[in-house]
Amino acid sequence: MTQQQGWSAPVPPPPQPKKRRKWPWVLLGVILLLTGGCVALVVGISEESGREITVRYEVTGNAKDVAITYATYSDGNMSLNQVTDIDPPWRKELKTKGFVKGGRLAVTTGAAGGTVHCRVTADGTTRTATASGVLATAVCDGF
Repeated sequence: MTQQQGWSAPVPPPPQPKKRRKWPWVLLGVILLLTGGCVALVVGISEESGREITVRYEVTGNAKDVAITYATYSDGNMSLNQVTDIDPPWRKELKTKGFVKGGRLAVTTGAAGGTVHCRVTADGTTRTATASGVLATAVCDGF
């Protein structure tokens, strides 16, 4: 057996395994997270919109002939009511539901003056205000 002398061709390196692309999996993960977040948000809003809460309006004080205006949001609508020539105490309780809840209570003293206190309790939140004098107004809102 004879051996040949000289140059031999270099041995090619073994083929590299193909690298898997990671970005499609990252993109899929981001899409799934966004979709899950949107579903959770929609479910939370739909549960919140069907939940009913009680709104309690209260007026106290020594003023006579007060004017009471109260607005309440329920099922996306606002109802505005007014009662006049009331001598405190006065109370009103309403049930509301829908995504937007709350309202406003404004109490105005009469021409004889005096002091009025308003108090609104809704969904665990209480707002109060006081006004004194002639034609003075106490406003409870932000609930």
